[in-house]
Amino acid sequence: MNTVFIDGAAGTTGLEIRERLSGRAAFEVIVLEDERRKDVAARRDAIASADVTILCLPDDAARDAVSLGGPDSRFIDASSVHRTDPAWTYGFAELNSGQRAAIENARLVSNPGCYPTGFLALVAPLVAQGLLPADWPYSVNAVSGYSGGGKALIERYEQAEAPAFRAYGLTLEHKHLPEMKAHAGLAETPIFAPAVVPGFRGMLVEVPLPLAAMGAKGRAEDLAEVLAEHYDGERLVTVKQTDGIGEMLIAKDQAPSDRLDLYVFSSGDGGQARLIAMLDNLGKGASGAAVQNLNLMTGQPETEGLRL
Repeated sequence: MNTVFIDGAAGTTGLEIRERLSGRAAFEVIVLEDERRKDVAARRDAIASADVTILCLPDDAARDAVSLGGPDSRFIDASSVHRTDPAWTYGFAELNSGQRAAIENARLVSNPGCYPTGFLALVAPLVAQGLLPADWPYSVNAVSGYSGGGKALIERYEQAEAPAFRAYGLTLEHKHLPEMKAHAGLAETPIFAPAVVPGFRGMLVEVPLPLAAMGAKGRAEDLAEVLAEHYDGERLVTVKQTDGIGEMLIAKDQAPSDRLDLYVFSSGDGGQARLIAMLDNLGKGASGAAVQNLNLMTGQPETEGLRL
């Protein structure tokens, strides 16, 4: 049996990780009483006792938590603080052919961000295969359920006067941008336009591509084919057919999911494309990915406990 400590278990991500581990004989979850959750000595003892510690904390707190561990402590960090740190393995198993094995053998794994999961799943394989240029200034339009914003945003959206739409990141700075640029192998930082809608969970991430203007090597159909080949056989990531799809929706009561579905929409002449990823920001975008990485690190079936 593997022991797991979730540091920050009272937050949304931590609660959903614990749900996915509930009833699994392969794992014993170390639980601290409410009055000890912020006690440094208690947390240090829990990290020392755990085979793997999952950090569901703000960035600075996650960095501090790692310092409580020893040289053999294994961590999965769901914050953004280590996602471009070369000492940490990036926890996106499907990203390239060697990533799954790297996670299995890693001591330190950084969980991908929710928006970057959609962006990278669409763009990184196409840049790696040379179909899309690495030096193009990509734009990313995305909407998410409000659960991704933490307790303050959840409380705001659960009031009677909740906004219908919230655009943010208007300074053109966002903590996800270094991760998106680095792991897609880009020379330019993308222009990122995130927004929040009044549904609890769910996410759409779109990358519009003027293929003819950008000098891409291939038409929209070629992009879809390469993505389908890249994710062939994956249980959590699927390239979907787009025939007959006239709209894409996020329901206010969207069902939980740990899947990632990818779409390539094409203009009639194939010279333009809209790449769209659909995922649950709390699933493959957070808690589901953490459990997937935990399974890999502890030799368990990769999708055990996940919502397929």
